[in-house]
Amino acid sequence: MTDRGKTFVALFSGINVGGNRIVKMAELRSFLEGLGFSDVATYVQSGNAVFRAKKGDAATLTKQIEAAFEKKWGFHSRIMVRDLGWFERLIADNPYPEIAEEPTKLHAYVLEREPTGDEVARLAEKCTGPERFEIKGDVLYLHAPDGLGKSVFAGLIPRTLKVPGTARNWRSVLALREMAGQADGV
Repeated sequence: MTDRGKTFVALFSGINVGGNRIVKMAELRSFLEGLGFSDVATYVQSGNAVFRAKKGDAATLTKQIEAAFEKKWGFHSRIMVRDLGWFERLIADNPYPEIAEEPTKLHAYVLEREPTGDEVARLAEKCTGPERFEIKGDVLYLHAPDGLGKSVFAGLIPRTLKVPGTARNWRSVLALREMAGQADGV
C-alpha cells in the first residue's frame, strides 16, 4: 500500500432498482469522500464505486460503509468491498473466456463467502435451462445465453444458494477493474 492508500471497489446491492431506494451517484461520491476516502469515482447508476483508503481491509471497510450508508439513507444495502487484486483474479479466473466478448451474457456474482459443497449441489440441481455456472472461491460465474433478464435460473440463484451476493455483467466487471487500475496507477 502506498502513502496514498489502497484501491478498493464497493458494489452496492438493492439501490436504484425499479425506481426504489434512489441514491444519486454524486451523493454517493460525496458520502464516500465524507468517510475519508479519496479518488472516489462511480460507475453507472446501480451502485458501483472505486475509491482509495489509507487504512483498513475489505471486510473492515464493508462494515464501516454499510453502517454509515444505513444511517444516512435509512435503509440497508448489502455492500461488497473488494480490492484491485481481487478484481484482477476474478477476470483471470473466468471459466468462460469465449463468452467475454458478449458481456450481456456473462455475469459475475460477488458472494459474501465461498459456498459450501452442499449449497453448490443444491444450486446445480436447479440449473436445467440453457445457463451454466461455475463457482471459484467467492465468485459465481454465470453464462446466460439468452441474457440475465430472460434467465429463470438467475432468479433462483439467491434463494437457492442462500449466500448473499450481488451480480454484475461482464462489461461492468471490466469497467470497474479498469477504473480501479487507473486509480491505482496501474
